[in-house]
Amino acid sequence: MQSFSNSLFADAEASYEDARYVIFGVPYDGTTSYKPGTRAAPAAIRAISYNFEPYMPEYGFELTDIPFTDLGDLYPEADPETVAAQVEDTVSMILSDGKVPVMLGGEHSITIGAVRAAMPKWYVVCDAHLDFQDEYRGSRYNHDCVSARVRDLGIDNIIIIGARSGSREEFEAAAHHRIYTADEVHDRGINAIIGEVKAAIGGDAIYLSIDADAIDSCLTPGLGTPDPFGITHWDLRSVIRALAGQAVAFDYVEVLPNDSEQTAAVAAKMIREFIGSREHPAKQER
Repeated sequence: MQSFSNSLFADAEASYEDARYVIFGVPYDGTTSYKPGTRAAPAAIRAISYNFEPYMPEYGFELTDIPFTDLGDLYPEADPETVAAQVEDTVSMILSDGKVPVMLGGEHSITIGAVRAAMPKWYVVCDAHLDFQDEYRGSRYNHDCVSARVRDLGIDNIIIIGARSGSREEFEAAAHHRIYTADEVHDRGINAIIGEVKAAIGGDAIYLSIDADAIDSCLTPGLGTPDPFGITHWDLRSVIRALAGQAVAFDYVEVLPNDSEQTAAVAAKMIREFIGSREHPAKQER
């Protein structure tokens, strides 16, 4: 039989019933505060995923050896709180079926619903911004309020890697959490940071969230809120490889596909890395 192309993530060939990982997109950017357009990211990430070979030499297996599927995109409502509820329902379904959700944003506000469904012991996020605003532009579900809403769920174990932007009040609100600024990552090295993070987490379950703007905007310019002097894509890959095995759910958000596909390409690679390193923890970077 001939093969046919589709608009789903490359190599996501398993049925939902057989899949261990379930990808879905949330093309929503209703609270964007600078450049709109992250709603186009799920499609852009999926499109460039076909550029990569199924074989992953760093793990020694074909991505097709791992059963994963792609449900396509949610049809999001306009109100961010309602969208969070849609995401919560979807992630709850996937988790209750014993599978690992992999969510493609869209803006970061969608993470609120996913964390609410997962209720992990730790929330670990790579992000340029603290996102500790209690309210922004009339909404407590703005993409600048994600960490604050996670805290309100009673999840007090919050780790932010790559931070370099936030108000004085946000830095004060985040002070008793573990904040590793991009400068600190640059000065100390990502392996030292990862070592401390893993020691703190121990064997606990985490939710792992990646905001694309954690990476220096000079490296991946397709961002809704670009910020220079960030961490590198190498740093981010190391974080994912080190922590994927403890993640009950994963998301990659805030890609704005207005560049030459650099940012979407990194996102697609990182999604593959998450699946690969979670399946083969012995291959994770130390």
